[in-house]
Amino acid sequence: MIKPMYLEIKNDLKQQIVNGEFHNGDRFYSEAEIIKKYNVSSITAIRALKELVNEGYIVRYQGKGTFISRARKEKLVKFSDIEIFSFDCDKVHVLSIMRKNKKQILDTLQLPTNSYYYQIERIREVDETPYIYQKSYLPEQYINPNYPETDYYSSIYRRLKLDYGIDLSEEYFVETNEILFPTPNSISERLEMDKSEPVVFQKRLSTLSDSNKPIEYVESYKKWDFFKIQLMSN
Repeated sequence: MIKPMYLEIKNDLKQQIVNGEFHNGDRFYSEAEIIKKYNVSSITAIRALKELVNEGYIVRYQGKGTFISRARKEKLVKFSDIEIFSFDCDKVHVLSIMRKNKKQILDTLQLPTNSYYYQIERIREVDETPYIYQKSYLPEQYINPNYPETDYYSSIYRRLKLDYGIDLSEEYFVETNEILFPTPNSISERLEMDKSEPVVFQKRLSTLSDSNKPIEYVESYKKWDFFKIQLMSN
């Protein structure tokens, strides 16, 4: 598959940063300089710069210019959501698969108002104890409406890879984590926990790199005592 031009430019510019051709706080190429240097359109130049901003290599200030980030030059920070038990004990149960078209989710998935998406509701448990309640939302073109049984979608990553050749683990995503306290009633019931306990609320939006279109939006509620994170730099 041929990479889009903006990705090729982004990768070339990133390599220059990693190789030390620029230092922390240095002024970086302007949009006009990238257009001239690579003989591309303004849209392509802007998109390449946006990718570098998203990855933390550069920062852009309106009216001042583009600069090498002082925080992350030549360094990536890895965030890991660590499971505190063996995956051999992990089970997923699909509670429901529904075709919907609520405006809020359509907007999140950047779909027209006359479109539809599928909501897949799941519970993850370990040793018969539920610890994550998830709602996943995908554009309907990525769901097989003739699935043989609900457990067909116990692993959405696996289904996307086998059915559509999409490796979701390789796609760009944005994830936020926050603590909800007390836990909403409906969630505490799903997770069989006391609502006076906190719960970790995770939102994750994954985007296809070749089209920049969202492919999956997930809302997860995780028991606080099953949540552990690790940050690493390299």
